[in-house]
Amino acid sequence: MKLAVVGATGLVGNTMLRILEERNFVFDELFLVASSNSVGKEVLYKDKTYTIMSMADCISKKPDIALFSAGGNTSLEWAPKFADVGCTVIDNSSAWRMQKKLIVPEINAVILTENDKIIANPNCSTIQMVMVLYPLHKVYKAIRVVVSTYQSVSGTGQDAVKQMMDERKNVVGKKVYPYVIDMNALPHIDSFLENGYTKEEMKMVNETRKIMGDDSIKLTATAVRIPVKGGHSESVNVEFENEFDIEDVKQLLSNTDGVLVLDNPQQNIYPMPIDAEGRDEVFVGRIRRDESQPKTLNCWIVADNLRKGAATNAVQIAEYLVKQNLVTQ
Repeated sequence: MKLAVVGATGLVGNTMLRILEERNFVFDELFLVASSNSVGKEVLYKDKTYTIMSMADCISKKPDIALFSAGGNTSLEWAPKFADVGCTVIDNSSAWRMQKKLIVPEINAVILTENDKIIANPNCSTIQMVMVLYPLHKVYKAIRVVVSTYQSVSGTGQDAVKQMMDERKNVVGKKVYPYVIDMNALPHIDSFLENGYTKEEMKMVNETRKIMGDDSIKLTATAVRIPVKGGHSESVNVEFENEFDIEDVKQLLSNTDGVLVLDNPQQNIYPMPIDAEGRDEVFVGRIRRDESQPKTLNCWIVADNLRKGAATNAVQIAEYLVKQNLVTQ
């Protein structure tokens, strides 16, 4: 097994390496790839030193699996070149999400075949929402979803984390956002589209329908950046076709792999990003009926955006491919 991590020096790339070690992903050779500025640098993994290589050098090694986290344009250019040498690319960018299979392993990994050489990892906010929404949809059938996100700065990258920390120290540094982020909230993630929504918001709409295999679901989103270092939060309102019982909903979610229910408001128990950071579970709480209309549920969903929202999900896809013998070595 020859494994490549493309974008190995970024926040998600670093997290991928940490998760590969935590989950003891077995490989014989590891190739680490980053931008031309990082080629030649050394990275320590499991007490062994690896030298960052170029895209072309990595392709010449013909890796079996490549975990990509290097941006959309890079993926559009290079993922097909990896695929051409027989490599299976699991891409974390938005480049291929509407063209290739979009996978959350707990939901739809079964659709993968050995012919899928480019596999898309969904948006971080989408992943944590569908992990909760999908099991409910199977039983109660979701009709309409209204979601507002509260997303950490780590979703933008290392420079965004540095901007927030600089602002907290009154240090003048590089600005990633158009405004101060510390002690602020920006209703602006990704670029604005002609319909007034951002790309991030429309990703949630389109990706949710694709992953859940139901284009009839009505979904609207507002995505907000908040001054939190790690972990995304979401307020989700779901209208169902079928009636539900709150205790049944809680039990159903408690029995869902990868989901952890934290819901005891009387004891101040509910999901928070500070608790989700460094964890792979998707946390859900504040589960309650929307009293303004029938068959409608409110909940609060939190997850580590760098882990289940990105790196862990990608590694889980790789694990599935290996377990099902869908990777040609």
